[in-house]
Amino acid sequence: MRSELIEATNLLRRNTPESIDQAIGLLQNTVYSFSMKVCGHPEDAEDTMQEVLFRSLPHLAKIEEPRALAVWLYTVTRNRCWRMRGKGVHAPKHKVSLDELMPDDAELGRLLQDVRDSPEGNLLQAEQHQLLHQAVLRIPAPLRIVLVLHDMEELTTDQVAEILGLQTGTVRVRLHRARLSVRREIDRALDSSSAKSDKPKPTNAKRSHAKATERPAECRDLFANLSEYLDGRMGPVPCEQMRQHIDACPACVAFLRDLRLAIDRCRSLQVPCDPAVAPRLRSILTQEYLRMLEMPT
Repeated sequence: MRSELIEATNLLRRNTPESIDQAIGLLQNTVYSFSMKVCGHPEDAEDTMQEVLFRSLPHLAKIEEPRALAVWLYTVTRNRCWRMRGKGVHAPKHKVSLDELMPDDAELGRLLQDVRDSPEGNLLQAEQHQLLHQAVLRIPAPLRIVLVLHDMEELTTDQVAEILGLQTGTVRVRLHRARLSVRREIDRALDSSSAKSDKPKPTNAKRSHAKATERPAECRDLFANLSEYLDGRMGPVPCEQMRQHIDACPACVAFLRDLRLAIDRCRSLQVPCDPAVAPRLRSILTQEYLRMLEMPT
């Protein structure tokens, strides 16, 4: 869970005008940033922030734990975002299969070359911030919402399941596909913006599928369970089996490194609220909240 929500909960408990103003400022940034990561439209994000926070004011005094605050805030914000743009706009054209997301031999060769040539070359630069955001927005919405809640907003699998009304197993499946999808989109975005001419262009889905079926069965099993391995959710025996395979397979090492880097990049993405908008709205929200509590402004 984001530290901002824990801090906001503690500030609300102090129940002073100053602490309430600080708490609402933290909630503003959380709602706006989440809305931007999910929908990507500043005007909609500002409208969502305003509506969600006004709707939340009567409930804030009743919330005593950060977990309850997170579930309420993200559920209301997610529903608002979906209404703004409509589910049909974001629906994927087809269900993304693991075979489509598995890299072909050309991509694995490039990943191996990147590891040898530039171990620090994939660090996220400031000018790549927008590319990262656009890569997140290009993955299907049902996958994106899970990725944003779990990896960016730092919620647990159980919390994501509660917010989205899904089984935890479904959340894990979508999270893995979301991570693989955003890894592919990030790599494509960085490749297209790079001046290097020696990087191979991404192949189409049909060819990628054909190449994926030629990978050894051990690689395919590892590929299907990478998120469980990275998140430490596997039992000791299968975890050790995967580790042994990884140690003996340079291609899987390179892909695992690239996937972990993509996850880290997503976790680093911040979309702060416009400083020209936030103070004015925060002042209005604070005064309204104090009025509800019958406290002097």
